Amino acid sequence: MWKGGRSPFNVEYGKLMMWYFLMSDAFTFGAFLIAYGTTRFATNGWPNPNEVFRSYPLGGNVHAPLIFVSLMTFILIISSVTMVLAVHEGHSMNRKGVAKYLVLTILGGLAFLSCQAWEWTHLHNEGAWWGRNPFPNSDGSISTTNFTNFFFTITGFHGFHVFSGVLINIIMLIMVLRGTFDRRGHYLMIEKAGLYWHFVDLVWVFVFTCFYLI
Repeated sequence: MWKGGRSPFNVEYGKLMMWYFLMSDAFTFGAFLIAYGTTRFATNGWPNPNEVFRSYPLGGNVHAPLIFVSLMTFILIISSVTMVLAVHEGHSMNRKGVAKYLVLTILGGLAFLSCQAWEWTHLHNEGAWWGRNPFPNSDGSISTTNFTNFFFTITGFHGFHVFSGVLINIIMLIMVLRGTFDRRGHYLMIEKAGLYWHFVDLVWVFVFTCFYLI
């Protein structure tokens, strides 16, 4: 074991392992998105995202492309900011500050998951699901189920990561409130949880671009 629990790269061992995990997870997301892009551009037609993602709660029949998913993205970005602030407060050994910003991060994650649940429910009510695609291609031709299969698989996989991140942050919050990190003399676990949360936010940028913008 390395002296002081540090790696040869002068990085705390646990943080280095988190980076390894995130790299492997990035390969998984990358494989999904590459497969999606390859399939899409090898297909003659594809649904128009402005027609698919045009609704939002209480919007009635208002046609508002991408408004709702932009709100989802904004929520996730703000939660990343609060996570940065929680890590910063941890460096200052400010337990109350860490707890406050962790609560805000958790609420942001739950808000994002609620939005995604509404979107999935709305699309399902329109007839979209794995193996079912009610949306025609941009040119009016019949679309394959590749669009919905990839959409629900990739956004669901990302949603699972957000859910996992929320659970991790809840555990971190409980440990903070119990004074666990004060007794240890550092808040390195908050920083590791922050790395995971920022990774989840970064992946959403690519998912958002691939499905909602292109």
